[in-house]
Amino acid sequence: MGRNPVTWLGSPTFPDAARRSLGDTQLRGNLRKATTTIRGKRESAVAELDDWEQLRRAGEAVKDDVLANLDTYLERLEAAVSERGGVVHWARDAEEANRIVLDLVRQEDADEVVKVKSMATAEIGLNEALADGGVDAIETDLAEVIVQLGEDRPSHILVPAIHRNRAEIKEIFAQMPDPPDSDDPRALAEAARKYLRRKFLSAKVAISGANFGVADTGSIVVVESEGNGRMCLTLPETLITVMGVEKVLPRWQDLEVFLQLLPRSSTAERMNPYTSIWSGVTPGDGPQKFHLVLLDNGRTSTLADEVGRQALRCIRCSACLNVCPVYERTGGQAYGSVYPGPIGAILAPQLAGDLHDEQAASLPYASSLCGACYEVCPVRINIPEVLTHLRAEVVEAKGKRTPEAMAMSAAAWVFGSRRRYEAAQKAGSLTRLLARGGNLSSLPWPGSKWTDTRDAPVVPKESFRTWWRRNRG
Repeated sequence: MGRNPVTWLGSPTFPDAARRSLGDTQLRGNLRKATTTIRGKRESAVAELDDWEQLRRAGEAVKDDVLANLDTYLERLEAAVSERGGVVHWARDAEEANRIVLDLVRQEDADEVVKVKSMATAEIGLNEALADGGVDAIETDLAEVIVQLGEDRPSHILVPAIHRNRAEIKEIFAQMPDPPDSDDPRALAEAARKYLRRKFLSAKVAISGANFGVADTGSIVVVESEGNGRMCLTLPETLITVMGVEKVLPRWQDLEVFLQLLPRSSTAERMNPYTSIWSGVTPGDGPQKFHLVLLDNGRTSTLADEVGRQALRCIRCSACLNVCPVYERTGGQAYGSVYPGPIGAILAPQLAGDLHDEQAASLPYASSLCGACYEVCPVRINIPEVLTHLRAEVVEAKGKRTPEAMAMSAAAWVFGSRRRYEAAQKAGSLTRLLARGGNLSSLPWPGSKWTDTRDAPVVPKESFRTWWRRNRG
């Protein structure tokens, strides 16, 4: 199968976008409050289970089995869905998936569809493709409604509007037919409820993503917290699900593991308030036409990378975002990709498949490599390992004549000789003349490339080697 670049959100490279975000005190305050709250609740929810680590390892094992036998499980899923009255479509890339969905909507003579929150459809730019085809896609998840009506961009996998506060949401909702009269959460929710109810009752077609697809039974699973997804999955006549091929699970029993891991890692709940499961079509109950679009879009190419493939274990819980010190200060929009945070830094470049692209190549560097993301990941994705692996690929893709490569060669030459190294230390101590308050905040070029976005500690007046000779002989 082929690949198509994952949808970018129009941001410049990560360092430039991050610099702007760091100056937005409102955004940083919103993010800090939200991620701190979610992080604390998650810790409490996880602490309730004595076998949490065993669950993580079980989730890792199931996902690795899927990736090792992906073709077998996908064929089994297709057969089970078809046997139960559904129709399965295969999409190599974003363009093909969008064309399939648009054709299916047109077959139903619909000019508007309601949508369940879906990262896969955002990845391929489905809303924009439908709009170009004359179809309005109405988001129904509350946070997605905020983003859509605000003509904004998502900044979090689980809570796309995490960067907005109540006052900002009230201003956005002012354009609704029945706008809220205050920024009280209940008033905001009631305004959204009235707005969406009209859409639910008139929609002929709904579009969803999928958290899981069970190969043995042909069952598709969507978990959510609000009930808007349940409305989309039951009221319309036709349901179209876009599912990444890596979301398949072998057996029904495997859901037991993931329905414990996912809610605790994402919303810090023991179980999701709404877990919707359907298998094909049930006569007289729910949508009478069901289409499953299995999306590749770079996934099988990612599968070929023995180190990078572990990113495909991801169950989109967003736990890594909530503990990441980089994400907490910059927000998801700075990443310029549909998938933000630590998982986005390893998943988006691989799905894009082009580390020559400046935006894709910048993402593996959007990390301090502290390892907190690995510690909380419910399926044990070693994100720091993949980040360093992708960084090496970025360097290799750039070649040996870039300023960075020449600087590293010069550093290797200096480090290759004791005398050259000590001479460099003495020269470095002269930078103390440029220090302000114990830090180097404004070095001349090329050092300015570093100090434009971060401070550097002052080089000690005396090196350790010099001190050792003077004191220990």
